[in-house]
Amino acid sequence: MFDKDHSRFASYSIVSTLPDEAIDHVWYLIDNDLQGIFPLSNLIVFDLVNNDGNLSYDYIQDNELVATFDSPFPYNNNYPKSLVVYDSGDRQIIATPSEINI
Repeated sequence: MFDKDHSRFASYSIVSTLPDEAIDHVWYLIDNDLQGIFPLSNLIVFDLVNNDGNLSYDYIQDNELVATFDSPFPYNNNYPKSLVVYDSGDRQIIATPSEINI
């Protein structure tokens, strides 16, 4: 699951609200900070939070906060409150929860 050699995408709503670096950071977190550390299902949830003016990613599992990952990127109130990353087995996509219907 979440094999970095599979196709990876972001929905229009994510691309239109988050900078490229913040989107790429989601893939970085999955590949380097989540895999092998946490048991992953095919759906990963992150809340995007304002941490003293910078964007942080709260990793949510079973509706519980599991870990927080800080980033060097400035936070913007126009960012979605949360995002999901879905792995279909062939493709992976970052989207808003409403786009994945969870």
